[in-house]
Amino acid sequence: MKILYLQYTNPAGYPPLEHSSRILADQGWRVLFLGTGAQGTSTLEFPPHPRIRVRRLKFCPAGWRQKLHYFYFGFWALGWVLCWRPGWLYASDPLVCPVAWALSFVPGLRVLYHEHDSPEDGDRRTEDGGRRTEDGAPVVRRRASAFVRFTLWARRKLARRAALCVLPNERRVRSFQAQTGASESVRCVWNCPGREEAQAAERMEDGSEKMEAGKQKGEERKFVVFYHGSIVPARLPLTVIDALALLPERAVLRVAGYETIGSRGYVERLRARATQLGRAANFEYLGALPARADLLRHCRAAQVGLALMPMDSRDPNEQSMAGASNKPFDYLACGLALLVSDLPDWKGMFVEPGYARACQPNDADSIAAQLSWFLEHPAETRDMGERGRARILADWNYENQFAAVFHRLNEAAAK
Repeated sequence: MKILYLQYTNPAGYPPLEHSSRILADQGWRVLFLGTGAQGTSTLEFPPHPRIRVRRLKFCPAGWRQKLHYFYFGFWALGWVLCWRPGWLYASDPLVCPVAWALSFVPGLRVLYHEHDSPEDGDRRTEDGGRRTEDGAPVVRRRASAFVRFTLWARRKLARRAALCVLPNERRVRSFQAQTGASESVRCVWNCPGREEAQAAERMEDGSEKMEAGKQKGEERKFVVFYHGSIVPARLPLTVIDALALLPERAVLRVAGYETIGSRGYVERLRARATQLGRAANFEYLGALPARADLLRHCRAAQVGLALMPMDSRDPNEQSMAGASNKPFDYLACGLALLVSDLPDWKGMFVEPGYARACQPNDADSIAAQLSWFLEHPAETRDMGERGRARILADWNYENQFAAVFHRLNEAAAK
């Protein structure tokens, strides 16, 4: 039983790929990842596993060299498929759709397509609609390039040929089905953590384990708000720093992650705002931690996890992130309470069951008010996190979410 994961990016930047590959490898599958380096995530690595191998080409920046790099990547992948002879191809990146579609014609190779982030419509018209960037310039949308339109065409073709398609949100499932014509083969799998990650966070009800971890670092009095992931204004707005200045000095914002191509320099903007407000010591940037285990260890030393989404985004991915965002599930696995945006789907999933409180992410006073509640109610905050961790152990774990897909892969491999 062999499966080849194919991504034109760094696969270690996607926790669901780590979870699914380890589930398969633990059950005897041989797993091979083919990917590339990626801006901001090149340091990220999967933990070692005797049945999992990772091969990556070096990152190539945009330009004519990248086009040659992409063609080389396609032939490189074809060579591995023909020589290694996997039974399944696990493609999980829209950019890789042309290569995966071509490979789907290799005899005996079944394809699973897993789309983490949905691409924008390729037939975009120029518009501004009164929208402005942070610098005041009008937002102008232009027609996509020929390559992007070709990628979207290949995505539709691949979706119809794939034995199984996986998306992380029900709204995205419906949109994907409408765009591609795929229907019966589409499944929804939330981006939950592994069950063992929640088990590793188990601690006594009085929080003594977390307190002991804090004492080891001399920070038992700190109230830590944790954020991890891509560091962009939409997910970590400057209003969070403004809110930090309204809280007692023991409140700390700890950030782990990476800047994207479109957000270069944003960490310095966050740090500059904290310095301007006299709270430089309250903003701690850990960088992009190479191993997920290190990330979760830092997460467990916090009290609240930050998972904010814009209230009025036109980005289809940001409009459908409940279930697709791994942040809140990771925080809950570590026993943290959540602060989320006051959006209906996020409130229904996290606030109403009692795992989170909601705020207006563009309002520093709203953020500060909710963080103040957590700070003033430590026992209730800890209970919220523990209830959430119990939910992760019960059903919000990747083993449970991936079960139907795993069954389909095993069923086909047995034939």
